[in-house]
Amino acid sequence: MSRPRPVGRSISMPPSSDSGREAAAVETELAGREVVLGVAGGVAAYKAAMLASLLVKQSVGVTAVLTESAMQFVGEATFAALTGRPVATRLFDPGRYPLGGHIELVTAADLVVVAPATADVIAKAAMGGADDLLSTLLLAAECPVMLAPAMNAAMWAKPAVQRNVSRLVADGVGIIEPGSGWLACRREGAGRMAEPEAIAAEIARVFGGGTLPRTGAK
Repeated sequence: MSRPRPVGRSISMPPSSDSGREAAAVETELAGREVVLGVAGGVAAYKAAMLASLLVKQSVGVTAVLTESAMQFVGEATFAALTGRPVATRLFDPGRYPLGGHIELVTAADLVVVAPATADVIAKAAMGGADDLLSTLLLAAECPVMLAPAMNAAMWAKPAVQRNVSRLVADGVGIIEPGSGWLACRREGAGRMAEPEAIAAEIARVFGGGTLPRTGAK
């Protein structure tokens, strides 16, 4: 199975003639799109805030969905300010989503991106688990889904995690491979979430008709 590498272009480009035309093309692909940004619990959650800002700058409508664990690292107020929208955190919120947030959010979405995607979120998605808003939303999504894993190097290397990732790939979920580097556990290794610019570039590429990362499927 082919595994396309994330493209190297950034969503923010200098205003030269060639790069200016490319930036305009990228903005055209993104403008007016709706993205649900799932944020799970991990130190890399701060990068999700940067990703939200990048997307909003390109006229993407972003709705953030935070897990309970994510709110231990970042706050609702941060994402509300960056997206200009309320943040979804609860599976049951009839006042805002009478049909259920997991239904209404994905119905309006062109893409669901989870960044960071923890081992727990990956496991639930692979097994079809649904015990909170994010996992239930992933199960209900009919639009493309991409996950950007982030975890300790030992966790990322575990056969159980890799089996879950392989199952998701087989199911057509896009995986934005983590990089290697200095991790929050004070170790060097694989498991570092892709940078926000790389994730934003993948989103633009998929909206432009490209295949989901690693899956080879549109």
